[in-house]
Amino acid sequence: MSSRKGRNEAARVVREQLAREKRRKRTLWTSVGAVVVLVIAGLIGWSVYSSQKSDTFTAPPGANDAGTGVVLGTGPVTIDLYEDYLCPACKQFQQASGETVNQLVSSGKAKVVFHPVAYLNRFSTTEYSTRSSAASGCAAKGGKFKEFTDALFAQQPAEGSAGLSNDQLIDIGAGVGLDRDDFGSCVRDGTYTAWTEHVTDDASKAGVTGTPTIKVNGTAVEDRSPAGITAAVEAAGK
Repeated sequence: MSSRKGRNEAARVVREQLAREKRRKRTLWTSVGAVVVLVIAGLIGWSVYSSQKSDTFTAPPGANDAGTGVVLGTGPVTIDLYEDYLCPACKQFQQASGETVNQLVSSGKAKVVFHPVAYLNRFSTTEYSTRSSAASGCAAKGGKFKEFTDALFAQQPAEGSAGLSNDQLIDIGAGVGLDRDDFGSCVRDGTYTAWTEHVTDDASKAGVTGTPTIKVNGTAVEDRSPAGITAAVEAAGK
């Protein structure tokens, strides 16, 4: 009798252990399932957010069809310039080769797509790269993108500073012939901030990791000297 009772007790203990193990596995798989659902939901949410982020922007007049840059000229060869208004090397490029690019455009040999990216916000205490790029969109709206861009590089602030204030950007715009009220409202309202994000995101996706980056008909140009730019355009035009 005692032996049978012992066997029954042992069987009960085994059954309870098996039941606990089943509950544990069921709880584990339920948790795993919940995590998978959350991950999938998160990925779907991020995908929707990303697509909305890249789609909800207004490109300024003069932008290309993709809204990733402002087009200057109508020549058959395309020069893509990726520059940040806070980038010292970009200012140096403009000083050294800017006039050559202007001549290639004015002679009808090439058109320029200027992509004002905001890569250097971390080197400004006021996100100057974004603010200046968005302001350039306002300048494009007023038909003075090139003049405003030249003036911004001429008055480029130092990295690590606050950069130019919005009032200073507006003064520069007025100085190149933009309507102070219209341009000022555009700058203060951040009208083209979302556009700047789109331009910057697209450049990053295109493999642009630094500024200045110059491409001629989609091919990166390593020699950014006047002779190098001219040779690349002439080769692409053959």
